[in-house]
Amino acid sequence: MDGAMLARLGAVIFVAVAGTAAVLEMSREEKAPEPSPLRTVEAEHDPLRGEQRRCQQLGEAAAQDTPCLKVWAQTRDRFLGHPAPNEGR
Repeated sequence: MDGAMLARLGAVIFVAVAGTAAVLEMSREEKAPEPSPLRTVEAEHDPLRGEQRRCQQLGEAAAQDTPCLKVWAQTRDRFLGHPAPNEGR
């Protein structure tokens, strides 16, 4: 057997193995991951959460609602890690 024939045989075997592996992988059924439980404990004790929901239900009118503007400022400060004005004293 010469070198060219050996190279062709190696290429054919490689393609056959790769094709078989691809078919086996595609035919495998993947199990869907189980959903993680929601963290509702913190939401129940957070007074800001109720106000956020109220503002969400107002829709576009919330942009003119002063309490909603204050709630959004508090939410933004909490997200950015800024202490509330009455905290840290």
